[in-house]
Amino acid sequence: QVTVMESGGGSVQAGGPLVLSCTTSGVAINRHHIAWFRQAPGKEREGIALIDSSGIKRYTDSMKGAFTLSQDNDNNILYLHMNSLKPDDTAMYYCAVRTRFAAYYSFQPSFFDVWGQGTQVTVSS
Repeated sequence: QVTVMESGGGSVQAGGPLVLSCTTSGVAINRHHIAWFRQAPGKEREGIALIDSSGIKRYTDSMKGAFTLSQDNDNNILYLHMNSLKPDDTAMYYCAVRTRFAAYYSFQPSFFDVWGQGTQVTVSS
């Protein structure tokens, strides 16, 4: 059984950093596509970054530079490092896994089939 759990969310002042964790079981980082998304109230879920099944880290154009990924392969944890946070970054942040093989990657939410419950990030000005 594949499980995904996010942690590390909270309230932070604008300009501050935050690190989110995505702890997985039943999959292996570098062998599955694992991604971070976020969804703000009233907005669609948007992709942030992913590590693909070859271990390559990929970022959406709008998130490059603001967010970075790191990983702990031994414990199957994917971290999302967020710097210089802005109030617009306030959202629920989700981690998702694609369990079926795919030779390509996508930031479409429908590409992923196992999701965590999310962790809330609130940035105040």
